[in-house]
Amino acid sequence: MKPNKALLASIIIQKNDDGYLATLPGVQGAFAEGDTVEEALFNCVDVVKLVFEFRKERGEELGFNTFNFNKSNTMTVAVPIGIS
Repeated sequence: MKPNKALLASIIIQKNDDGYLATLPGVQGAFAEGDTVEEALFNCVDVVKLVFEFRKERGEELGFNTFNFNKSNTMTVAVPIGIS
């Protein structure tokens, strides 16, 4: 069964010496690096999913808003796309 919920969170992306660093403020351990903005963002999303799954298993609150998908609603997202 496919997930029908989305987590609404703002990820901060910063340039560093090795590429880019993406972090989710307020969530310990929710950060990742990448050679590109896109890679850092998607790596961080993977880490966030792992952190929240761990919290869920322990019965801890996620601390973020969630969005339930159904046939009558949509969600718009902004995704960075690097261009030259």
